[in-house]
Amino acid sequence: MTPPLASHAIVVTGGFGALGRALGEVLVQAGAQVALLGRSAAPAEVPAGTLALGGVDLADAAAAGHAMEAVAQRWGRLDGLVNVAGGFAWQKIEGGSVDTWERMFAINLRTALLASQAALPHLLARGRGRIVNVGAAAADHAALGMGAYAAAKAGVARLTEAMADELKDRGITVNAVLPSILDTAANRADMPQADFARWVSPQALARVIAFLLSDDAAPVTGALIPVTGRV
Repeated sequence: MTPPLASHAIVVTGGFGALGRALGEVLVQAGAQVALLGRSAAPAEVPAGTLALGGVDLADAAAAGHAMEAVAQRWGRLDGLVNVAGGFAWQKIEGGSVDTWERMFAINLRTALLASQAALPHLLARGRGRIVNVGAAAADHAALGMGAYAAAKAGVARLTEAMADELKDRGITVNAVLPSILDTAANRADMPQADFARWVSPQALARVIAFLLSDDAAPVTGALIPVTGRV
């Protein structure tokens, strides 16, 4: 049986974090050729079968363009992009800094926009493609200290919808997954009293993303899919 993503070339931004690495493993198992992009230097060890490109500042349009071109030249094609790159900051409005808001928008929304713009010429040249953005369930309601992060992730949701509508007749689907709390070492350290079994594992979220990248997901575009476990 042919793997669902056989011969698909897929870029994963934020590829050196817990979700990026888990996604790399799941996509390789599904038959894909996977490039993991990150702002830091490429780690010494990456999931087997993946290409690691470090030192890529996705908040810079030229850097994003160079990275997508490098991947397309390496494999002669680009079939999909997953925008994992992002970050979190907890800060109350009272006494808070606008710098935090700008940083949340830069690392969560700006990177997704510029990476998508850089990938589009390659996807459109093939007449088909997939873009999956990693949003957040928190984008629907900003609780205490979550204003800047939730606003940035709400921007990712609106970006997803706008791109999906713009590209729906050109063979490109654009969707977003909205996870709750990922079961990572960092989150366990930050919330040691939590019930980790209620959270979403990076591997489980990666499998949802893999489906959205597949040909079976061709009818799905503009979807904002909650992946919240039992939170």
